[in-house]
Amino acid sequence: MKNRKKPLISIANYLRWPLFLSLLLIIANLILIRFSPETAVYTTAVTLLYAFIACGLYLYTRKGLFYGLVNFAGGFEDVEKKLFDEMSIPFVMCDRSGNIISENKAFSEIIKEGKSSSKKNISAIFPDITREILRSDEEAVIVHTSFGGRRYSVEIVWTPIAMGEDEEDSILYESGKIVAAMYFRDETDLVEYKKLYRDSRPCEGLIYLDNYDEAMEGIDDVRRSLLTALIDRKVNSYINSMNGVTKKLEKDKYFFFVTEQYLQKMIEDKFSILKDAKSVNIGNEMAVTLSIGIGAEGSSDYRQNYDYARTAIDLALGRGGDQVVIKTADNIQYFGGKTHAVEKNTRVKARVKAHAFRELLENKDKVIIMGHKISDIDCLGAAVGFYRIALSMGKKAYIVLNEARGSLKPLYESFKKNESYPKEMFVSGERALMLVDDGTIVVVVDVNRPGYTEEPRLLSACDTVVVVDHHRKSSDTIDNAILSYVEPFASSASEMVAEILQYIGDNIKLTSAEADAMYSGIMIDTQNFTTQTGVRTFEAAAFLKRSGADIIRIRKIFRDNLADYKAKAKAVDSAEIYREHFAISECDAEGTEAPTVVGAQAANSLLEISGIKASIVLTCYQEKIYVSARSIDEVNVQVMMEKLGGGGHKSVAGAQLKDMSIEEAKKAIKNIIDEMLNEGEVS
Repeated sequence: MKNRKKPLISIANYLRWPLFLSLLLIIANLILIRFSPETAVYTTAVTLLYAFIACGLYLYTRKGLFYGLVNFAGGFEDVEKKLFDEMSIPFVMCDRSGNIISENKAFSEIIKEGKSSSKKNISAIFPDITREILRSDEEAVIVHTSFGGRRYSVEIVWTPIAMGEDEEDSILYESGKIVAAMYFRDETDLVEYKKLYRDSRPCEGLIYLDNYDEAMEGIDDVRRSLLTALIDRKVNSYINSMNGVTKKLEKDKYFFFVTEQYLQKMIEDKFSILKDAKSVNIGNEMAVTLSIGIGAEGSSDYRQNYDYARTAIDLALGRGGDQVVIKTADNIQYFGGKTHAVEKNTRVKARVKAHAFRELLENKDKVIIMGHKISDIDCLGAAVGFYRIALSMGKKAYIVLNEARGSLKPLYESFKKNESYPKEMFVSGERALMLVDDGTIVVVVDVNRPGYTEEPRLLSACDTVVVVDHHRKSSDTIDNAILSYVEPFASSASEMVAEILQYIGDNIKLTSAEADAMYSGIMIDTQNFTTQTGVRTFEAAAFLKRSGADIIRIRKIFRDNLADYKAKAKAVDSAEIYREHFAISECDAEGTEAPTVVGAQAANSLLEISGIKASIVLTCYQEKIYVSARSIDEVNVQVMMEKLGGGGHKSVAGAQLKDMSIEEAKKAIKNIIDEMLNEGEVS
C-alpha cells in the first residue's frame, strides 16, 4: 500500500509548487518594505493576486486531475486484465489449499469450460498437484501432469499479496495472503518425441547356445543338422517378430539388433525364446539352453552397446546360462536363470585355465591366497590346493585367514600343528598387505564379490589378481582380475582346484592333510554328494581319494559339539511355515563358535521336512543378519537371495543384511516369496 501511495503523493506535491513560490514572493515583499515602502505596495498587490490565482487553480484542477488519474489507472488495469485474460499461456492463481482464485481463458480452454473455475480446487482437476506441493516451502516447483489426453509441465511460483499497510502481514500463510501462480506449458509433443527417440534407440545383443556340444552328442549327422536348423529358425523367428536383424556368427553364436521399443516387448513376454529353445526335441537327450546378453542405452556410438552386450553375455554364462542379462550404463537386469547350470563334460576349459595360471605364476615369486569372510571348509580346501601348487613351483605362499571358527578350526589346527608347514602358512589381512610387492599374485577362491573377500584392500594393492569360484556372478564382481575362472555348474571351489591340479603339472603331489581339506570342501558344499553334483564332482573326489583323503578322519572333523547341535535343533523347532511350503526360522547361535555355519546347517535340516520347498534361516552375527537359503529343485533360492543383495546357487544361496531387524528381514523374505509365487517362479 505504501508503494501504491507514492505516485499520488508525488503528483500532489507537484501541484503545490505554485503555492510554495507564493511564500517566497511574500518573503521578498517583506524585505522590500524595509528599503522602499512605496514600491512594496505594488509588489505586495501583485504577490497577493498571484497567490489567489495559484490557490484557485490548485483547488479547481485537483479534482479533475484526480479523476483523470483514476480513469487512467482503471484503463491501465483493464489493459492489464485483458492481456492476462488473452495470454496464450494457461495461467491460474490458487491459495495454499488449492482453491482457484482467478484464471485466464487459456486455462479455461484446457479444462473445457468457458466459464470461470473459481471456487474449484486445482487438485481435483490435476491430482498430481497435491496439497503437499501447494504447502511446499520451496520458491518454485515444476510438476508434470496430464489432463484431457494432453501432458503439461506446471511451474508453480508462490507470491505474497499485501492486504494492508503492515508488510509483515503479507507473509502469513494462515491468513491466505500467499497465492500460487501456476503457468501451464503443453509438453505433449515433447514427451512424444522423447518417447519416439527412446523407442528408436538401438540395442545390440549376443545369443550363445550354452550346451551345443553336449546336446549334439549321440545324435547322427542327419538329426544334428535338423536340430541346428530348428534352433536357427527359433532364433531368427523370435528376432524377426521383434522387427530386428540377426546374424549367425558361429555354429553356437548369434548377433542381433533391435530397437529399445521391441526390447521392452521382449521383457514383457519374459524372453519366451528361452523356453522355446528348450522345447526343440528330435531325440536329443539334453535340451538346448540359450544365454543372451544385451547392451542398451549406450551413447550414439554403436561400439558402446556392443561392449555392454559382451559384458552381459559374460555375466549370463558366468551365472550358469539359460538366462538373459541386460546391461546399461548404470544398471544390470537379470531374467531367467531358474534352472540348474549345465555341467560341461569336457575339461578343456580347466586345462586352459591351469596353463594360463602356470604362465602367470612363472613370472612371480610370491602367492597370496584369499577366500571369503568367515571362511568355510570349501574355501580353505581350495586355498590349500593353490598353496600346494605355489610350493611345487618354488614360490612363497600365504593363505589369508583372520579367524578360524567352528568345524573349520580342527582342519586349521591340523596344518598349524604340522611341522612340515611354515609358521606363516596362515596370515592376517594386515600382514598380507605388508607382504605385497611387484612380484606378488593374489588368488581369490570361493568368492567373486570384492566386498565379501577376507581382505578387500588386497585387490587394489596387487596388479595381478586371479579368481576361481563356483558361485554365479553378480553385478559387483571383481573387475580387475587378470584371470577369471567362474563355473556355476561346479559343486565347489575345491572341485575346480582339484581339476586344475591335474593339469598344471606332473610333479605336484598332495599331502594327505591337503587331500582331506579339499575332499571335505566338496562334501560340505554338496551335502555329502547329494546336491549340485555331476560326473566331474565324483572324478575330482576320486582324484583326492587317490591322493590320500581319508573319509574316517573327515567324518571326525564334521561332528557337531553340543552347543551347535542345540542351537540347530532350536532353530528347527521354532520354524514358521509360510505359504505351506516355505520354512522360515531364526537361529540363536549365541555361544557357538561359528554362528553362520550353524544357521546353514539348520537350513539343511529344515529342508528334510516333507512338503518344504525352501528353507530360510536368519542368524544375527557381528551386527549383521546372515541369511542361509536352501531348496531341492522347486525354488531357485539364488534368485531369491539376489533380491536381497546376495547370491549363490539355485539350491544353495545366502545374503548379508545390514541396518535391519530380524522381523524386518522376515517381512522382506515373505514379500519376495509372495512375488515369486505371483509370477509363477515356484514349481
